[in-house]
Amino acid sequence: MTRYETVIGLEVHAQLKTASKIFCSCSTRFGAQPNENVCPVCSGMPGVLPVLNRKVVEFAAKMGLAIDCRINTKSVFARKNYFYPDLPKGYQTSQFELPICEHGHVDIATAKGPKRVGVTRIHMEEDAGKSIHSAQDNSSYVDLNRACVPLIEIVSEPDMRSAEEAVAYLKALRSILVYLDICDGNMEEGSFRCDANVSVRPFGQEAFGTRAELKNLNSFKHVQKAIEFEVERQIDLVEDGEAVVQETRLYDANKGTTHSMRGKEEAHDYRYFPCPDLVPLVLEQGWLDQWRAELPELPRARERRFATQYGLSADAAEVLTAERDLAEYFEAAVAAFAEPKKIANWIMTDILRELNATGGRAADLKLTPQGLAALVRLVEQGAISAKSGKDILPELLATGADPEALVKAKGLVQISDVSSLAAAVESVLAENPKELAEFRAGKTKLMGFFVGQVMRRTKGQGNPAVVNQLLNEKLQQ
Repeated sequence: MTRYETVIGLEVHAQLKTASKIFCSCSTRFGAQPNENVCPVCSGMPGVLPVLNRKVVEFAAKMGLAIDCRINTKSVFARKNYFYPDLPKGYQTSQFELPICEHGHVDIATAKGPKRVGVTRIHMEEDAGKSIHSAQDNSSYVDLNRACVPLIEIVSEPDMRSAEEAVAYLKALRSILVYLDICDGNMEEGSFRCDANVSVRPFGQEAFGTRAELKNLNSFKHVQKAIEFEVERQIDLVEDGEAVVQETRLYDANKGTTHSMRGKEEAHDYRYFPCPDLVPLVLEQGWLDQWRAELPELPRARERRFATQYGLSADAAEVLTAERDLAEYFEAAVAAFAEPKKIANWIMTDILRELNATGGRAADLKLTPQGLAALVRLVEQGAISAKSGKDILPELLATGADPEALVKAKGLVQISDVSSLAAAVESVLAENPKELAEFRAGKTKLMGFFVGQVMRRTKGQGNPAVVNQLLNEKLQQ
């Protein structure tokens, strides 16, 4: 067992789902041609003035309300000064001493039970542009489409003690943002990204160790792998009597390692001062009351409700509420066919397998919740077998066809009529006297043989439950 304790704090940047940027009317659309969504304000031309996007303020406050932050009715924008080619003004408009939200928390599930992770602050800021380096041209380019795109930065307390806890916190945070519909949570496109501050200390020591900041973490898997590597690296340094250097490190996903990028900056390095172009932001209590009333049912509350209202296991409730559109898909299907456990089983196995394979979302499925409910009803009522249901599911997902119509078109309607199946059973037993004698002599494994023969005779459409019941009755005579 290691003698060291891991200490982790995360800084998460979430891009807000506004149509326009934080200080100008340029589009925030992803994937535009380089420098297509740019104006004098976001390109930092002299003499222009920023105008604050009200929706950015609303979204930031709603996130704070959702995680029980104190909302500061007065907050101030500041200039964060540093020089980089993709920062056209030479500073980033952010918040420092007076952010919009402070002192919240996020509850997560861990191997040791529930845990509360503190949130120090949430502040609004603008994104920087993007540097593009071309080895072929031996040149570097700057794309300012992303400059001035609205972000909130969510800074946690150093409360996490393992890579698993860090990932659990990130997933919980992302889920809340998506439920609020203020961020799409797309890590690959960079609309949800994080930096991890990682340090180690001997168990029992109160003082924190020297931390390293990890960047380039664009998936939950990369977050976990990077933290695990960094913890081992720092422990090895300490064990060898060397000092851990405070620095910013990049994660190399191909090698599974981190390497030094630059020395870690502190707040004083950025020379923060209040932005003279923006007056202090003052929020009215009426706005906060309205925004609080507009909050949806959040993931943890919905998870608890699913467990009690639908009788789902804790694991099933957690999976089904992790994404808002999946939870809504489930509830819409249950509204159409009130068998929540059956619906949950189909979603958690077959539907999620399809979504994971394609990277899609429940909201994009061609098979509607009502269509899934109709399919599950056909199986539960014995109209088709479970196997037939699973066989046609890929086609239903691909086309959105009506399950009942497809079942009829493919001739999959299950035979449950007792008289028809009894005749098939009689014929099979009469045609296989040798096997019948062996069964009655104790070779009970032949039951599968008889079931298979009856299913073959009915072209796979015999109701397995009825077939087994009839065979049991006949074979015991």
